[in-house]
Amino acid sequence: MSYEVTGKLVAKFDIVQRTETFKTREFVIEKTEDVNGRAITNYIKFQCVQDKTAMPDKYAMGEEVKVQFNIKGTKWVKDGRENYITNLDAWRMESVKLTQQSAPDNTSYSDFSSEQNVVDDLPF
Repeated sequence: MSYEVTGKLVAKFDIVQRTETFKTREFVIEKTEDVNGRAITNYIKFQCVQDKTAMPDKYAMGEEVKVQFNIKGTKWVKDGRENYITNLDAWRMESVKLTQQSAPDNTSYSDFSSEQNVVDDLPF
């Protein structure tokens, strides 16, 4: 299952080579929401892996972006104690500005017709 969130890009971290064949990179977006008249700001850290580590480079700091991601959880046992990690694995990122520009406008059909040319021949 995938999720998406929109916010302002506020941090990009360096690529980390975890093993010889595995690399990761993290970035953070800021999301502010109005909750009962009060602005609540959250900072959401995402992880990119492998070929997706270059993804944040396309976007400027402060740019409004939409991030699509999966939630991944890992469990491991160390010294008899269970440990858990949850990652938000980003797999797609796009500029909100471009998304809004390519969206269809909200012009209604009535904007294209005039009362002089309308023929009401509907049976109901």
